[in-house]
Amino acid sequence: MNNKFDALKDDDSGDHDQDQGSPKDGEKEKTEDEEKEQNVSKKKMVVPGAGEHPLQYNYTFWYSRRTPGRPASTQSYEQNIKQIGSFASVEQFWRFYSHMIRPGDLTGHSDFHLFKEGIKPMWEDDANKMGGKWIIRLRKGLASRCWENLILAMLGEQFMVGEEICGAVVSVRFQEDIISIWNKTASDQATTARIRDTLRRVLNLPPNTIMEYKTHTDSIKAWEDFHGLVNASGGR
Repeated sequence: MNNKFDALKDDDSGDHDQDQGSPKDGEKEKTEDEEKEQNVSKKKMVVPGAGEHPLQYNYTFWYSRRTPGRPASTQSYEQNIKQIGSFASVEQFWRFYSHMIRPGDLTGHSDFHLFKEGIKPMWEDDANKMGGKWIIRLRKGLASRCWENLILAMLGEQFMVGEEICGAVVSVRFQEDIISIWNKTASDQATTARIRDTLRRVLNLPPNTIMEYKTHTDSIKAWEDFHGLVNASGGR
């Protein structure tokens, strides 16, 4: 792969097949939910290759980039997230990761997301909506090492919280970088505490490092409040 971002190009072929015929007499038309389920079933689940070391869960890499100051919405955010690819084994992970730019070399307002296959890196996703995330703000120069340590710990099931982990994000910004790990159940304090302690250990964070836990419900409310103020002031 010459261009490290070739994998970011969209390929929607086969996902939007349309039935050209009309429904037969007495046959119920497919509901929207049924069609969604059928589309999901069309997408092949990635599997480990022969002799490879399987992971406990399949994962998907995503990438997003946004121009600061441009209007944002849930719809535009979803359209802006590009799926890089999914993997099911240690070997498949390294094949993706070895071709990806490190977070410290990204520019502008960019994010890498690594989530369990089938979970979108969005607050509103069914797996995320009752959850939250631990947030750590990093000075410039630390993102690449911390991101690698975080995702290796996640893939290696070092957090020991069952199915609670949804995914992780590294966000590259102008003044700082941010890493976060998302879990399913924000109200489960024992789980969030275990994730926090594991995060401190795998990232080798100093004791005075500030870590913030934020529920996705609070994130959505803050986003809506902010954009409500912007719209009220005549901005976009």
